[in-house]
Amino acid sequence: MLLFKKKFLEPIRAGTKTQTLRCWKGCRVRPGRRSYIPGAGYVHIESVEPVELEALSDADAVPDGFETADQLRAELRSLYPDRFGKDYRLYKIVFRLLPPEEQETIIAERERRKSDKKAGASEARDQWFDETMRKLGELAGPRKTGSKAGSKTGLKAGSTKKRTRRRS
Repeated sequence: MLLFKKKFLEPIRAGTKTQTLRCWKGCRVRPGRRSYIPGAGYVHIESVEPVELEALSDADAVPDGFETADQLRAELRSLYPDRFGKDYRLYKIVFRLLPPEEQETIIAERERRKSDKKAGASEARDQWFDETMRKLGELAGPRKTGSKAGSKTGLKAGSTKKRTRRRS
């Protein structure tokens, strides 16, 4: 998932912002994979490459939604004030917003998997319950009534009933 400030969501949806620069300890996305941007939708990651802040050009700034590299650098420094020069690297991530029909297909598939998972979990619970009840039935053996009912437990006839009444 890639998170963006609200001011960048409309340019992403419009297709004018097609890249982002992220300052991470390690790369968190891979080219060829899909990611999600809340407020915009699913994107296809076209490329990912490490870059140096000072090597950024105006050509790098435009697909990121800025007019100049200086504006881009200023934004990056305000977003990541304490990360430059440490164990962090700057990554240029180029992405493409997926068309609405692909978005719908992905969402439908995701919902189907969720539904299948819930159904599978419910079926597993039912199987577990049935198996547990069967085992409990085998352990208990046939039900006995009358004065010999408590003989397996060592209780006198009627003592189970009295205990139950005291506890409730």
